Amino acid sequence: MASSPQDLGPVLDKDGVRLTVDDAIATVTLTNPAKRNAQSPALWRALTEAGQLLPGSVRVVVLRGEGKSFSAGLDRQMLSPEGIPGEPSFVDLARSDDAALDAAIAGYQDAFTWWRRNDIVSIAAVQGHAIGAGFQLALACDLRVVADDVQFAMRETSLGLVPDLAGTHPLVGLVGYARALEICATGRFVTAEESVNIGLANLAVPGAELDGAVRDLAAALLAAPRDAVIETKALLRGAQGRTYDEQRGAERAAQARRLRDLAGLGE
Repeated sequence: MASSPQDLGPVLDKDGVRLTVDDAIATVTLTNPAKRNAQSPALWRALTEAGQLLPGSVRVVVLRGEGKSFSAGLDRQMLSPEGIPGEPSFVDLARSDDAALDAAIAGYQDAFTWWRRNDIVSIAAVQGHAIGAGFQLALACDLRVVADDVQFAMRETSLGLVPDLAGTHPLVGLVGYARALEICATGRFVTAEESVNIGLANLAVPGAELDGAVRDLAAALLAAPRDAVIETKALLRGAQGRTYDEQRGAERAAQARRLRDLAGLGE
């Protein structure tokens, strides 16, 4: 029986983020349940570092949050005039010139972008609240398995802001423009049942079964040859940006690479 990630010791454990690796599966855990895994720039830097530290053996990355909530969004202290000590406050950001402000937000986005790399498949295991930045972190992953108590909400617009942590593109891709606009502009909650019905989540299960369902999904993903999964993911990720004929061409090129590799004729 394979050892659990906890048996192997963490690769990273800092600023509310823990990374453990068990052969082909890595687990990234948000570890501040007392604050419902509220997010801060330090947490985002740790998430970015976790992506950089993934060993080449990893094929599936599971993202989960300790406690009753996956992540209830931004640390409220970020919204105060004084902000978080050692970090730029919202007022400081607003006073920055265009280049500095753009660079700051781009740095925050780095924590949300590596989950869709073609060489891994990422699964968000989501329970309780996934609000704002928490919602966008779940959207950063390729797949979402949710507990039946999940509550997604995009509250940024209600606060006078916009979702800027790379969540708008996957949200529109999953649920369509009209539904995405309605969810964001109203800030309402999306339940587990609705999230499955509209394509936001792949599967909803009772909370006690969440970890098991994610393990089963990870095992199913690992059953296929790695290079075939990588090529298939790249094809699907690029499909929306290609015409029908361009996608047909991409399929042909990918299949040619697979056939030659399987025949031992690859480069």
